[in-house]
Amino acid sequence: MQVRIPAVYMRGGTSKAVFFRENHLPKDPEMRDRVIMAAYGSPDPNRRQIEGMGGAVSTTSKVAIISFSKDPNYDVNYYFGQVAIDKPKIGYQGNCRNISFAVGPYAIDEGLVNVEEPITTVRIYQKNTKKLIIAEVPIRDGSVQ
Repeated sequence: MQVRIPAVYMRGGTSKAVFFRENHLPKDPEMRDRVIMAAYGSPDPNRRQIEGMGGAVSTTSKVAIISFSKDPNYDVNYYFGQVAIDKPKIGYQGNCRNISFAVGPYAIDEGLVNVEEPITTVRIYQKNTKKLIIAEVPIRDGSVQ
């Protein structure tokens, strides 16, 4: 059975990640990781990820899982994962600064926050590190610049 799960491939600095909305993924962590690895074409013993969106290097095999925050101190939650290329594993330790830069624009484009010109501030709770990230995103004519 095939299931379609909306996702966006975004670049943040020199890194790329597939961004998923948390509510579009299975709640069970093992099943969630299987879905994410399938999107990347991992594991691939030949380290090429031809069957997926992964780029066969660590900088292009990252995942961002985004959700609304129920905490009034934050707008969105961001959970980072490093998808292994040749093993069935996703590491959820730490964070990727480059992908963090893309979370604010993603949240705006997905309608997760209200847009304000000329700058929209997005308060991001980074779940891996339990830290606040404040993104100030330039906006023109209602769109991310």
